[in-house]
Amino acid sequence: MTVIIILITVFVSWQAFNNPELRSRLMFIPTAVKDRGEYYRFLTHGFVHADFQHLLFNMWALYIFGQAAEDIFQLYLFGPAFGKVAYLLFYCLAIVAASVPDYLRHQDNRAYASLGASGGVAAMIWPYIMWMPWAWFIFPPLPAIFIGIGYIAYSHYADKRGGSNVGHNAHLWGAVFGLVAYVSLSLAYEPGLMIEFIARLLQPQGPNF
Repeated sequence: MTVIIILITVFVSWQAFNNPELRSRLMFIPTAVKDRGEYYRFLTHGFVHADFQHLLFNMWALYIFGQAAEDIFQLYLFGPAFGKVAYLLFYCLAIVAASVPDYLRHQDNRAYASLGASGGVAAMIWPYIMWMPWAWFIFPPLPAIFIGIGYIAYSHYADKRGGSNVGHNAHLWGAVFGLVAYVSLSLAYEPGLMIEFIARLLQPQGPNF
């Protein structure tokens, strides 16, 4: 399912690179949602990107974190059949949830528009982290649990600071959604995942590149 999402996102983004009208129809524009009822934009903006670099970074992160999340959904939460569907719903809901705060903030701001899968990708970080909290990354050279906490803290700080075109607020709320939703699903369907997370968290490991 992760690969399918990536392929669809790459195709739609590539089409939108050369078709400004398509890109405009799919972007998240809060005033278009409020004035014209175009609620589909809460989801479709996650499948278009500003440029190839933006697309490449998001799809690379989705491939890394999404594969792990997909495995967890299938093997430990919902089984092979419904696991893929639940994973897809989790990803799509994360894109929508990450956009709601920006809608509330910018619903009367006709100059505001956003695009990209960052909110959905940010949500995928937490299933990965809570399965492998001490997995180390080469860049930044930190274990996953510190990256997750730092990501939320930095996104909040950067959003408050402002001054850039990066959607830090969507990153923040995508990550928050991922954490809350994953913990809730685990407690509801497989509490052993939380017990396993705590056990692994209490056994720090050094770098293993």
